[in-house]
Amino acid sequence: MTRAPYDERVTNTVTAALELHHVTKRHGVGAAAVTALDQVSLSIPRGTFTAVMGPSGSGKSTLLHCAAGLDRPDSGAVVLDGRDLTGLDETALTRLRRERMGFVFQSFNLVPTLTVEQNAVLPLEFAGRRADGRRVRGLLGRLGLGDRIDHRPAELSGGQQQRVAIARALLSQPAIIFADEPTGALDTQAAREVLGILREAVTASGQTIVMVTHDPVAASYADAVVFFADGRIADHMARPDAGAVAARMARLSARGAA
Repeated sequence: MTRAPYDERVTNTVTAALELHHVTKRHGVGAAAVTALDQVSLSIPRGTFTAVMGPSGSGKSTLLHCAAGLDRPDSGAVVLDGRDLTGLDETALTRLRRERMGFVFQSFNLVPTLTVEQNAVLPLEFAGRRADGRRVRGLLGRLGLGDRIDHRPAELSGGQQQRVAIARALLSQPAIIFADEPTGALDTQAAREVLGILREAVTASGQTIVMVTHDPVAASYADAVVFFADGRIADHMARPDAGAVAARMARLSARGAA
């Protein structure tokens, strides 16, 4: 797999698709409060594939939610595609998510009454943008869905449904795609195919992807892995392989259990 170089330093908004500056997020109040993110600073360069890993409760899902503007940090700043999310109201955040972000979830989130093509172009329609039919069909064809365009989700395998979700995320040409356990509901073969598609989107098209995963094999498709523990970045790994990722996760989990 060809990987782009990964720079761990905080970069400027010309080269960074996403920046977090000293982001803190707490859940709960008083003595019961839990610090999910503790002064986290991170930069994701454009055109790279980053996996985020950590034990349960480490803060990785909160990171994704804050980065995507789905949750607001208590302090610090999130800058996405050069825009500071801190002062944006909900209307502006919704517009930014619609126009500059793509999402791929474990549960696919397809509309059961719509066809493959209709599901793929739905975000564009919500944004008031006209879909280029030739481009839509070309992308679906490259994703192995050329003969499934008029099918509905119930007529597709899990892997095919996730490919539709990826097409939906890619069609709006977002600054960044957030993927939350995108292979969690797939069998091994389908998962490898989906990960290959995500890898190709980065390598061939310069897409930026941030993927939360618990799977070392999935993480091995990324350019780099960021490991979280106790709400903080515990480690980085460039050019990961599955064995090294699994070993690092085992050490983190053992430390948390100690």
